[in-house]
Amino acid sequence: MRREQLEHIIRAACGITGAPTVVIVRSQAVLGQFPDAPEELLVSIEADVFTLRDPADADLIDGSIGERSTFHETFGYYAHGVGRETAVLPHGWEDRLIRLENANTGGGAGLCLEVHDLAVSKLIAGRDKDLEFIHALLCRRLAETGVLAERLTQTELPADLRALCEGRLKALE
Repeated sequence: MRREQLEHIIRAACGITGAPTVVIVRSQAVLGQFPDAPEELLVSIEADVFTLRDPADADLIDGSIGERSTFHETFGYYAHGVGRETAVLPHGWEDRLIRLENANTGGGAGLCLEVHDLAVSKLIAGRDKDLEFIHALLCRRLAETGVLAERLTQTELPADLRALCEGRLKALE
């Protein structure tokens, strides 16, 4: 997904829900901070979004611009309406959101996770594709291991999961 496609999703999601902003979590959030992010970070055709207005907005988003919708069939990408709890994030993540708002977002705004917060959520998810994403961030110097380690300490996790995540991070160094 390219930046202009994410802007289109923001415009559509805000229009459908009536919410002034949507929060973008997961991979495509990288486009808020890095509009020209490397291709290996942009392989997904889906943007996971939620509004701060109403949890039911996730269903509106899924039904209107979600997978297999006319929107998806027409444009080749889509939004997945998710809940706020979808991503496990470090304390203070809300204060670090990157605002994406311009003429292409049609009066709405996307609030994108800061890259280190995004990487922590992927470290916790721990799927192969998540770890490959973090590896690409680190190799491209778009994220720093030290900041990731610090943010991990700011994340509420059970001790066994914290240890697992610390091990994953060490393996990526």
